[in-house]
Order: sequence, then structure tokens, then C-alpha cells
Amino acid sequence: MLRERLVRRRAGEEEGFSWRGQDVSRIEGFSDAVFAFAVTLLVVSLEVPRTFEELLTAMRGFFAFAVCFALLFSVWHDHYKFFRRYGLRDNVTVYLNATLLFIVLFYVYPLKFLFTMLVDQLLGFGEEVRLPNGSVTQAIEDAQWPLLMVIYGAGFVAVQLVFVLLYLRAYSLRGALGLDAHELSITREEIQSSLLNAAVGLASVAVAVIGGQEAVGWAGMVYALTFPLQIINSRRMDSRRRKSKASVEQEEEGVP
Repeated sequence: MLRERLVRRRAGEEEGFSWRGQDVSRIEGFSDAVFAFAVTLLVVSLEVPRTFEELLTAMRGFFAFAVCFALLFSVWHDHYKFFRRYGLRDNVTVYLNATLLFIVLFYVYPLKFLFTMLVDQLLGFGEEVRLPNGSVTQAIEDAQWPLLMVIYGAGFVAVQLVFVLLYLRAYSLRGALGLDAHELSITREEIQSSLLNAAVGLASVAVAVIGGQEAVGWAGMVYALTFPLQIINSRRMDSRRRKSKASVEQEEEGVP
């Protein structure tokens, strides 16, 4: 299992943050199986192409698959970090983890559909699909794009809010976990990070709902805000930690 290999190699270990999850729990093992199944559902085609034309059609989905895989891997990596940092296995964590897995599985197809449509548009492919009965129809009508963006945004926000609750759970158990000042700061940073992502998702949903079909492009572009917001959040928290560390060192040296 990938997670077990990473744990043995202590991949992703952070300076100043002790790992409390030293082994892979059954919760994580089950979670990895669910993530693997979700990736399977993203596969371009479960059938081997029988003709070269079918192969080319299947290859059209490569870029959309790559984007969706990267997004799922990001969620998995955040999941990996959380359980390495805190090693929680209590009932609240189990239920929150189950909620996260449910959301991931439920939103696999909307995720795949959205990015398949976006990539096909960017590459100039048609939006027509052939149904099993041989008829050809539009994959999505222009008026349906706002609803698709709302569906995607709702899933994005839900995932972020589950991570907020997971880190809040860890923060509430800070005494039992023995989190020091640095680790508490990292935990708060993660909570803020997920809240910022959720806010971006909600903003995108609002743009899609209020602006309708004409604002679909803006609803997608809103997600670009996640990058500068995360950079600002990270630098702000890093600055606070440096100042706090400098203050402690001054006190230890007896500097007024």
C-alpha cells in the first residue's frame, strides 16, 4: 500500500511537527480503498478500444482525467497529512472521515463530467455524444452550465468544510495530543486554509446562481483566488510563528 510505504519512509514529515500517527490505521486503509475506487471511476474507459478510432476517442479524455486525478490526489494528500500529524481514531473522526469519503465518491462523476466538458471546449472538440441507441445529442445545454458549476461548487465546499471540522476536532483535543505552540499554529493555519477555500467555492456558486449563463466563465475563474489567498494565509502565519519564536528566545535570554 502506498500509504504504508510513505509512512515507513516518513515521507512528508514536517520540521517541528511530531507525527502522532506512526502506523496506518484501519480507518486509513479503508479510506485508501475508497480513494482507489474513486480513481477507477475516473478512468477514461474501462473497456479496451477495439478500433483505432475508439482509441483516439478514449485518448481525448486524457487531460480531463489528469486534472481530476490531481484534484483527488490533493484531497488524499491532505487526508494523509492529517492522520500522520494527529493519529486520531475516535468516533467523531471516524464519522467525519466517512462523510469525506461519501462526498468524494458522490462527486466523482460530476467532477469528471465538468472537466471533460471544459477540456473538450479548450481543445476544440465537439460537445456531442453518441448514446447507446445510436442517437447523437448535446452533452450539455448552455443553460445547464450554471447548475453544473453549482453542483461542483457544493462538492468543493463540502470537502473543505469536512477538513475544517477534522482540524477543529484535533484542536479541541490539543491537550490530550500534547500539541505545542508551533503545532497549534499549524493547526489554526489549516483551519483558516480550508475556510478560505470554502469561501472561494461559495463565491463561485453565488456568481453562477446570480449571474446565470452569462457569468459561468467568471464562476470558474473565481477558483483562481485560492492560490493568492493560500499564499497570503501561509506567509501571515509563518510571520506570526517567527515573531513568537523570537519573543520566546528573547525571554529565555533575559532581553526585555
